[in-house]
Amino acid sequence: MEYTIKTLLTRKEVEKRIKELAKELEKDYQGREILVIGLLKGSVMFMTDLIKEINLPIVIDFMSVSSYSGTTSTGVINVLKDIDVDVKDKEVLIIEDIIDTGLTLSYVKKMLQKRGAKSLKICTLLDKPSRRTAEIKGDYIGFKIPDEFVVGYGLDYDQYHRNLPYIGIIVKK
Repeated sequence: MEYTIKTLLTRKEVEKRIKELAKELEKDYQGREILVIGLLKGSVMFMTDLIKEINLPIVIDFMSVSSYSGTTSTGVINVLKDIDVDVKDKEVLIIEDIIDTGLTLSYVKKMLQKRGAKSLKICTLLDKPSRRTAEIKGDYIGFKIPDEFVVGYGLDYDQYHRNLPYIGIIVKK
C-alpha cells in the first residue's frame, strides 16, 4: 500500500499536553507512590516523557499485549510479556498510547484488578471513542482524535513510524 503521512498533532502540541497531564497526575496522586505500567511498544515515548515531568515516587514496569495485525484489531488478546512486580495494594496507573476499540485495555484492566490493585487508572495519549467496542474509558486523556489510523510518537504501522516526533494520519494514495 502506498501512503503519505499527514500531521494531526505537532510535536509542540504533544509536549505541551504531556506537561499538563503530569501536573494533573501530581495533583491527584499527591503524597503517594504510583506503579506506572506501560503497554509496549506504543506507550514507551509517551510514558518516558510523562514520568520525567512527574515529581512523585514512581515504580515502572511494562506489559506487552497485542491485538493488531496491520491497521486492524484482530479482537484476540495476546499477553507477550507480563509485568514483573506485584500490583497487590498498589496505586496503579496504566499508560497507553491509544484507546481504540478498548478490547486490549479492558482485558489488562480486569487482569490487574483481579491481582488486587488498590486503585487502577488509565492515562492515554490518544482516545478514539468512535471505535470503542469495550466498556472502557481513560481517566487521563491527552487528545480525542477522529477515526483515522495514526502513527508517530510511539504508534506504528507494521512496526514503522514509531520514531516520528509528532502524530500523523496514514493517508492512502
